[in-house]
Amino acid sequence: DLLDPDRLIQCPFVKNHHIRACRFPYHLVKCKESNPEIAKKLATCPFNARHLVPSHDLSDHIMKCSDKTSMEQDIVNGSYEPSQEQVKNGSTWQAPPCGEDWETEVLERSNSAFVWGA
Repeated sequence: DLLDPDRLIQCPFVKNHHIRACRFPYHLVKCKESNPEIAKKLATCPFNARHLVPSHDLSDHIMKCSDKTSMEQDIVNGSYEPSQEQVKNGSTWQAPPCGEDWETEVLERSNSAFVWGA
């Protein structure tokens, strides 16, 4: 199952490394730093940064990449674009309700005078 976070993925830097899918991005960063000579020979897929292939195989990988086909399908379906309503209305984000009332706090504290050092 491609969505299983515990499935094992082979490291492109050290073939003996098999990493759980949920930890794979972190492993790539560390293993790339530990193996700079191998990293120089690998290229990153433009559709998925987890795909590291030999530089001379990159064009073949791009033609066959499964993430490319899903991206192309999104473009065909128009699902990569925000809805016209979202574009027209702008952001739909709303701030969460705030439990603080500064005006009330100021009024409650105004009864007591501030004294420096007390």
